[in-house]
Amino acid sequence: MIHVLFVCLGNICRSPMAEAVFRNLTEQEGMKDQFRIDSAGTGRWHEGKPPHQDTRRMLDQHNVSYDGMTARQVNVADWDEFDYIIAMDRQNYSDLEALRSFDEGVVVAQFMDYVHDSDMEDVPDPYFTGNFEEVYELIEKGCENLLADIKEAYKL
Repeated sequence: MIHVLFVCLGNICRSPMAEAVFRNLTEQEGMKDQFRIDSAGTGRWHEGKPPHQDTRRMLDQHNVSYDGMTARQVNVADWDEFDYIIAMDRQNYSDLEALRSFDEGVVVAQFMDYVHDSDMEDVPDPYFTGNFEEVYELIEKGCENLLADIKEAYKL
């Protein structure tokens, strides 16, 4: 089983959107049983809360389920549990690197590394920009490319 964790600041906008979209992609490809997909935030302000209402609205528009998702904070144990930890922006990546005390083969990457047709370095935080549509489009592209990379790496 391949474990993938998406990380943003508060775990109510970008990372749960990526979790839901990536989960949906694996289901569409008949691979959901081969993955464990989760999301977390570097901060704990929203722990236990569902995704932001506009994240839910955007996922509803695209018929992507977010059932049962609640915010949590990333923790050191995640390094033992996940094969891929994907940061939604450079600050999240930096925060994750500060948590990492060793390299056990966990792929730690920035989400925009998987969006090949953009010059952007970060997934904009729609909590502040309000642009959930743009974020959804970036996340959809990035998740498709991430899944393609994982399929290639694991010969799926």
